[in-house]
Amino acid sequence: MSISCKQATDYISKKEEGKITILQRYQLWRHLSECYLCKRFNKQNKQIHTCVKEHTYQEHQIELPQDDKNSILMALQNTEKG
Repeated sequence: MSISCKQATDYISKKEEGKITILQRYQLWRHLSECYLCKRFNKQNKQIHTCVKEHTYQEHQIELPQDDKNSILMALQNTEKG
């Protein structure tokens, strides 16, 4: 069973937090072996996650405002339609 790019990006984000199953890891691995764009997103996401971990202290967690999250989700939905 193949997953979509949207599912792959969701899995990539959740993977950094350790929140995906073994089946999802396999599906993601398989998708990344075929999709260079998601592979690039995975690499960039790892770099961002590493930078955030290096520059974030426990008492100062960085959180994206909900309005920004909604804007990003809307942009992703619009690119899927187009």
